[in-house]
Amino acid sequence: MKASRRLIVGLLASVIGFPAAAAVQPGVEPENWAAYKRMFLEENGRIVDNANGNISHSEGQGYGLLLAYLANSPDDFEQIWYFTRTELMVRDDGLAAWRWDPASHPHVSDVNNASDGDVLIAYSLALAGYAWHRDDYLRIAAKIARTLLKEVVVTSKGRTLLLPATDGFSVSQRKDGPVVNPSYWIYEAIPVMAALAPSDAWSKLFRDGQGLHAIMQFGPRRLPADWVSLSETPKPAFGFEKEFGYNSIRIPLYLMRAGIEDKPLLARLAEGMTTADRTPATIDLSTGTAKEALPDPGYRIINHIVACVVDGAQLPQSSQRFTPALYYPSTLQLLGLAFVAEKHPECL
Repeated sequence: MKASRRLIVGLLASVIGFPAAAAVQPGVEPENWAAYKRMFLEENGRIVDNANGNISHSEGQGYGLLLAYLANSPDDFEQIWYFTRTELMVRDDGLAAWRWDPASHPHVSDVNNASDGDVLIAYSLALAGYAWHRDDYLRIAAKIARTLLKEVVVTSKGRTLLLPATDGFSVSQRKDGPVVNPSYWIYEAIPVMAALAPSDAWSKLFRDGQGLHAIMQFGPRRLPADWVSLSETPKPAFGFEKEFGYNSIRIPLYLMRAGIEDKPLLARLAEGMTTADRTPATIDLSTGTAKEALPDPGYRIINHIVACVVDGAQLPQSSQRFTPALYYPSTLQLLGLAFVAEKHPECL
């Protein structure tokens, strides 16, 4: 591992931007992390999605690892990683099974992976391995990145794409394939993936993901769909709701956390996903009507951060105050607060 570790650590140093001996950069406040743990983290390291039948999934474990890293909590990180590696890392290729259901026997009810969950896991392991000098974390992160590069980073019609999973979305598996989920592009993680598994494909994936936003403007609100067919002209994929939904709500946050402060794009997304009373919502792309209002502070904070980035607006106290209720918006709120604390403290 020594030679490969030196290469990985050297590449990570250039990407992450601070020495491994330094403390973890500004992140999740201790009291907020404690509240998050009380609500969503079980003693065995399982992150519970309490709005989705109390299941767990690779996305949630990846988010939990990232938040534990940002909270500078190695013990919590290891606890979450223990459940992840013993319960979800059951595939032969080193990726994680995406779904774990406490009511199902066996608990892994679907062994297909979810590429965003794998990216989050690898990204978090790389950050923690670099900061806390854990070669085991770096080694596993590199293995995941190599498998992702081989199995789900693909080229189609001149674009480099991230398939949502190894099974079910490719040209050979769907008549309207390839099908992608734009919210699976976790832009901040892509340079780290490139350090773990060097390839020009990662920079192309970063660039082409951004480029898709210029043409994924569906319906009167000009929003991307959660699931998009790229077989011909981009369009909402067959068999999925034609909506800007729970998946897509995080796209502006992912862009901003990666330093992509494209103000026209961010403003279009924020305006498109907001109702007349300024509440975020899922959107029917065919009609432009709101399907479900999303009033939780974890959803509202995304538009507030866009306003910070675009106009320098201060975050309201309602967004800065963390009172966790549901797993997904609570996660987005902590990621949003960590971003603003590090990159835009003037908005606090």
